[in-house]
This record gives sequence, structure tokens and C-alpha cells, in this order.
Amino acid sequence: MNPMPELIPMLKQLRLSGILDSIESRNRQAIDEKFSYMDFLATIVQDEIARRTQKRLESAVRRANFRNQKTLEEFDFTFNPNINRALITELASCRFMNEKVCVLIVGPCGTGKSHIAQALGHSAIRKGYDVLFTTTARMLSQINAARATNSLERQLARLTGIDLLMIDDFGLKPLTGIQDEDFHEVISERYERRSTIVTSNLDLPEWIDAFPNRILGAATIDRLRHGAYKVVLDGKSYRCAPTEQEHKKQVVKEQKNNPRKEVKSPA
Repeated sequence: MNPMPELIPMLKQLRLSGILDSIESRNRQAIDEKFSYMDFLATIVQDEIARRTQKRLESAVRRANFRNQKTLEEFDFTFNPNINRALITELASCRFMNEKVCVLIVGPCGTGKSHIAQALGHSAIRKGYDVLFTTTARMLSQINAARATNSLERQLARLTGIDLLMIDDFGLKPLTGIQDEDFHEVISERYERRSTIVTSNLDLPEWIDAFPNRILGAATIDRLRHGAYKVVLDGKSYRCAPTEQEHKKQVVKEQKNNPRKEVKSPA
């Protein structure tokens, strides 16, 4: 059953054209299940709310510029059992954002720092916050490019105004030129106003080494550490872990070379 021809332009005028996606099936359901008029209206309104919520979520995820679509549900906490799962689960509640403090995630390469940062970003988006994920290098490059095009103020306003800013790979390369000043400007403006997540391969005492101006570095790190939650990811690299398929190939290969040898599954 098609909707009344007059209904389509009216729904579009009210910006409710999404209702057209489900109105036919909902109409058939209403007839079959003998909905009252109010039940039918409530059902199609709920469909529209769900559609708009999903659309806002998808739009927010695109704006966040995540490197990958990572969630906590996908993170394997059993791989490195010493990771503080309770703390990470608590951070996913986003209460730290009400406190306006930072989350500092440190650990060796491949232990899941970027994954957890992006997962916390997803949690924040689901709670209605605006989020931006970037690397230290990309953020500072964009600031420098904005300076060259006389749009520095707008770029800094974007970085300092977002609800949750995630800066990945801090300290991967030492800051050069005026990068330490730019980094300090972003952190200083966000201090006690917005929450920031920073990931690094360096432990916190080593962060100062990334700054050519150690006095400015100390001031920046002091703001980052004040009241911050520290997540330490120590253990094996996920990237070095053999996949199940790779292990099966290795088993077959070793059994061919030594049929009597028992090949154990990876721990």
C-alpha cells in the first residue's frame, strides 16, 4: 500500500521524509495487529527518532576522523591480562569529561593505545559529545598550514572547542621549531575547560624530552597531568601475535617436517 500522494510533500515540508522509509510496513503492521491511531502514530514517531539518532551518530563518527572503527567490545583484554580493565571501563562512562581532566594512555608499540583512545571516543559520541581524533604530527601540521593561510585563529578554536580531543602518538618524534608553542597553546586553552586524551610510547617522565624548550614542556605536561587518569598498557604487541590462520599453516608445516612432533597451540 502506497502512502497518500498528498502525504509525501507534507512530510518533506516538515522534514519528516524519513518516515516514508517505514510507513508502508508500519501501516501493514497496524492493520494486522489492529493498532489504535495513537499506537500507529507513536510507532512511526519512534522510527523517526531512531533514524535521526543513527544519522547523528554516523555523522559524528565521520567528523571524529577516527583512523579505524574501534570499540571496547572488540578489544581483547585477555591478550595482556595486566591491563586495568576496570579503569578503562570506568573511563568509557565518560565521567572524566564532567571532571574536565585528561586521560593519558602510555605503553609500548602495538599494545592497543590507539584502539582504546578511539574506543573511548566512540563511547563519548554515543553520549552526545563532539569528538576529534588526530595524531600529534597531523595536528601540528594543520596548525602550521592554518598560520600560512591566515586561518590560525579558526583552527585553534576548532581544536580547543571540541568536547573531546584525542591526540595520538605524542613523542613519536621530537617537537621542532615552534611546534612546542603550538602544542602548549592547545593544551593550555583546553586545561580545566575540556577533556583531552593523549597516547604515547613514552612513559610520562620521558615526555619532557620531546620539547626543545624544557620550561615550556614542563608547563604543558603539568597541565596534562593535573587530575589526569593514567592508563598503562604493558605487555606483548597485538601486531606480533600470530593469527589463527598463520598458526594453522605453521602446524601443518612442522607436522610435514616432523610427523612425530606434537605442535602445541599458542598460549
